[in-house]
Amino acid sequence: MPPWLVWAGALATTLVLAAWCTPRAWWRRPNLRALAVVAGGTLGFGLLFASLLPVTPAPVPVAPAVAGPAAGARYRVVDDLNLRADHGVRATRVRVLPAGTIVSTTGATDGDWWRVRVEGSDVEGWASSLWLRRTDERH
Repeated sequence: MPPWLVWAGALATTLVLAAWCTPRAWWRRPNLRALAVVAGGTLGFGLLFASLLPVTPAPVPVAPAVAGPAAGARYRVVDDLNLRADHGVRATRVRVLPAGTIVSTTGATDGDWWRVRVEGSDVEGWASSLWLRRTDERH
């Protein structure tokens, strides 16, 4: 049962019991006594109902896992790009790939860093995926 339903039931129970069990004169004008009866009754019955009824928490939305590129996917280098021996900007630079170079992914990733192979050669290394675009994507 959702939590809001428990508290709505507590408020309804409080109002019904207040109408039956208190003098009508109490409810002719809004006052602190009426507010205290409604607030206290709702709190009391809400806590009672919550302890007696199984309350299911609202489901927490989970962000979908972001999958890396499939092995063999082809990408075009947008601007001159450092190909590195390992992932990270402090890793040794293997070479600079000029803009327009086509690379294919190996499937290995670490965040924004993808292991790529330069098409038409045996050169392989890590590159920042921020500088890669799908070959079918316009630049």
